[in-house]
Amino acid sequence: MPLFHLILVALIQGITEFLPVSSSGHLVLLPMLSGYEDQGLAIDIAAHVGTLFAVVLYFWSDVRLALGGFGRMLRGKIDTQGAWLALCLTIATVPVMVVGLIFKLTGLADALRSAEVIAWTMILFGVLLYVADQRASLTRTQAQLSLNDALKLGLWQAVALVPGTSRSGVTITGALMLGYTREDGARIAMLMSIPTIIASGILAGADAIGSDVALRDVSIVIGLSFVAALAALSLMMRLLKTVSFTPYVIYRLLVGVALLMLVYSGALS
Repeated sequence: MPLFHLILVALIQGITEFLPVSSSGHLVLLPMLSGYEDQGLAIDIAAHVGTLFAVVLYFWSDVRLALGGFGRMLRGKIDTQGAWLALCLTIATVPVMVVGLIFKLTGLADALRSAEVIAWTMILFGVLLYVADQRASLTRTQAQLSLNDALKLGLWQAVALVPGTSRSGVTITGALMLGYTREDGARIAMLMSIPTIIASGILAGADAIGSDVALRDVSIVIGLSFVAALAALSLMMRLLKTVSFTPYVIYRLLVGVALLMLVYSGALS
């Protein structure tokens, strides 16, 4: 693959993976708007590996806590904060795995990869994020995460399998509706993304076996997406102390409207 194409994929994935603007939507649009061929599963997986490293590093204290409690959870001992967090993250991951498998087996995953779908989901879920953000009580913290909340947020996360929805965006929307603060809602959403990215990577990896992709290309994408994701994640979490999600909503609306104009004018399909 051309170096510039690799850089574009890595930066787009890294910057948008954890912002509520839909990384999958941007990656689907890249070949449509640029004329490049689709980057393929192997490069997609490499980009997700880079963002996975970034979110694990940024939230290492929470990740270490959950990892430490995972063994106790498997033994049925939910008697520590780590075991409780591990259980909540496990429950939150189940819906997206089930729905993702259904999408894959039925062909919905490919059928929904269109500019028109992305345009409408960018707009609709952007408006939903704005409403949730403006009406949120912003009183609950991650320490108050319950199993019921984990399941609800897991169902929200499953909706993000539709391109343009945004996994982080829709999960944060759900967290705001449940009364969590912006920072803690985002933190929960990011932690939920870790097992989801791992699971989707394993599933996609099975399809990518045997693909002829250079180790150089994979290394470049992993490295650049890691740096971009870590920078974007750090900036967003800092800004949430003083700024609402409105700037991301405005961006989603602008992109959605622009795409609809291109689609309905016949310039994009």
